[in-house]
Amino acid sequence: MHFFSQDYTLSHPWSHVVIGMWHKYPNAKCTHVISVDVVDRSVDPKTGIIRTERILGCKQKAPGWIVKVFGGSEDAFVREISFVDPARQTVDITSINLSLAQFATCLERIQYTPAPDNRTTFAQTAEIQARFTAWRTAADGLERWLVQRFEQNAQLGKLGFTDVLRALEQRQTAATSAA
Repeated sequence: MHFFSQDYTLSHPWSHVVIGMWHKYPNAKCTHVISVDVVDRSVDPKTGIIRTERILGCKQKAPGWIVKVFGGSEDAFVREISFVDPARQTVDITSINLSLAQFATCLERIQYTPAPDNRTTFAQTAEIQARFTAWRTAADGLERWLVQRFEQNAQLGKLGFTDVLRALEQRQTAATSAA
């Protein structure tokens, strides 16, 4: 099993980040995410927690050896479940790959929480595990490649989300100025 984690602070208030996360895709930096479909959304009447389940469609090329050994295509799907708790001001997101899950899993967890000075903390972890132990060398190679790809996409996601938040802030500023 291989791990990835990163934490950073966004220069935007928590409420702005929550609005922005629904507009994160598509964006010019994360062209591998080609579709986002909401499968289910509900609000717990007692807690006010908003639960959303989405399927993200992605298109990415894999190295030739991975395609030869495991098959598959450029198309991949990820299941994402998020919980937005307005009372506690937290967002918890869990996602896992649906495609090729019989060979490898990538379990990602993200949390957004308020930070001092009207900013937001972003914490992200991923556990990546090949699902076959008979070929440990191939499994290690697959896990290393998946971690590298995850890290590349995480950096693109950070840049893309920063662009989305900046654009939302500019629209909000323009709307406030026009009023």
